[in-house]
Amino acid sequence: MTQATANALSTHPLPPFSRALLRVTLLVVSWEMRRRTRKDLRGLSDHMLYDIGIDPMTASIETAKPFWRP
Repeated sequence: MTQATANALSTHPLPPFSRALLRVTLLVVSWEMRRRTRKDLRGLSDHMLYDIGIDPMTASIETAKPFWRP
């Protein structure tokens, strides 16, 4: 949960169901972002990985993680 989201929830409390739905939505969005970035990372060449400061072994470890693991 981002700081802005936490601030919004604390200053304008939502009903319990809405709060739960928001948390589930944020969780699914973060899973999708992880899945997409790991897929993109998998497609980079060694040269491109070094350009962004990641060695191929670290990239391999990161892309092997399931989407639900940070």
